[in-house]
Amino acid sequence: MTGAGGEAADTVGAVARDTRRLPRVSGFAQWPRQGSPKEEGKALRTSVPRGAHRTLDLDAARPDAVRAVTESNAGRIPELTPIRVGRMAATPFAFLRGSAGLMAYDLARTPMTRIGTQICGDAHAANFGLYGDPRGGLVIDLNDFDETVHGPWEWDLKRLATSLVLAGREAGADEDTCRAAAQDAAGAYRRTMRLLAKLPVLDAWNAIADEELVSHTDAHDLLGTLQRVSEKARANTSGRFAAKSTEAVEDGGRRFMDAAPVLRRIPDEEAHAVAASLESYIHTLSEDRHPLLARHAVHDVAFRVVGTGSVGTRSYVVLLLDHREQPLVLQVKEARPSVLVPHLATVGFETPPVDHEGRRVVLGQKRMQVVSDILLGWTTVDGRPFQVRQFRNRKGSVDPAALAADQVDDYGRMTGALLARAHSHSADPRLIAGYCGKNEELDEAIAAFAVTYADRTEEDHTELVAAVRTGRIAAELGV
Repeated sequence: MTGAGGEAADTVGAVARDTRRLPRVSGFAQWPRQGSPKEEGKALRTSVPRGAHRTLDLDAARPDAVRAVTESNAGRIPELTPIRVGRMAATPFAFLRGSAGLMAYDLARTPMTRIGTQICGDAHAANFGLYGDPRGGLVIDLNDFDETVHGPWEWDLKRLATSLVLAGREAGADEDTCRAAAQDAAGAYRRTMRLLAKLPVLDAWNAIADEELVSHTDAHDLLGTLQRVSEKARANTSGRFAAKSTEAVEDGGRRFMDAAPVLRRIPDEEAHAVAASLESYIHTLSEDRHPLLARHAVHDVAFRVVGTGSVGTRSYVVLLLDHREQPLVLQVKEARPSVLVPHLATVGFETPPVDHEGRRVVLGQKRMQVVSDILLGWTTVDGRPFQVRQFRNRKGSVDPAALAADQVDDYGRMTGALLARAHSHSADPRLIAGYCGKNEELDEAIAAFAVTYADRTEEDHTELVAAVRTGRIAAELGV
């Protein structure tokens, strides 16, 4: 068929002969494309061989365990630091959980590709877990972002792998199983990154839905454990916490009850400062969230001690009640500077300037999770930055140190896949996948590093325990 000019008419699906040249728009990819992220990643293997990641060189200036813990206690509430030390002294895995700064010191002296992404900064195996999504379902993902920062992807992966070795040893698994868990985590990370690199960007962004995660990572032995954790998580709500932790008062409201040393009432002036800070917090939320909070009244504020790494920081719970006296509890948690930043600076790894540490934590969390708490925001109390989030939002976690030996490697594969997905939100998965490659060279190197660093952590833990016994450092055990 010909047109008036005698030329064949265009057919549906034919390629146009001319392309309109639009200006490059800031914030979007360049067109026509230039270069190949996959090839760029592969080229990095020349300067940083994948096998080099097994390397661990501890320099003479490295702080000993007691000095590292003491320095990390600076700025915390002094009367609470013995609780933190006591928790870290419990096991080598617990020591690792509280020593992200010391590990960052060591990681800064290991080979790096210098591919940057939003990292958790504390991606140990106990910092993955379940939490509620806005529609009442459960999501499994990374769930602790106190140390989040723009940094090297390898740091998160090496911390995860090391934690799996330590957790496996604590669970009674043999050395082959512990090493396999670390190697499987790295392997799942690598394979997942390769999968994400092949998908359309929107599909990759939302990939690895919960119902597919177990099959994707071949973690079928975990099904029973995840089911039990899910059942507990569904009951872990503001309502349940408030029922156990509050009492009725004469005006018809409720207030928190003392439960020392974990939960305690605070002076009126301190409570008023926290409550007043919620006004600025509201403005960090999307406006569609405002009516939800406007239907709740602030009833009480209490101080609540938080987990191993954060013990000694200022953390509050705020009791809100709706018109039917149904509770919603917010956590207002102090946000200190990421302990990774000084160590990133020593290797010239640039991190964006931070105007508010609570904002850093919140934005980092949103960059890494597929689904985040709808009430995630930040505020300032008496000049200190805080993050704000729902407390007990159907939160549940797997204790990796309590897993059966045949589940540790399954858990490693699952967490490795989740870590890859989290990193792929802020780094091009084609770039990291190009570096990681198809074979197991990187997996084996990461596993070798993990075993070596787990041994070092056990030595650090032994030093801390000895210092506690001699009274060199104060510790409150069993709290």
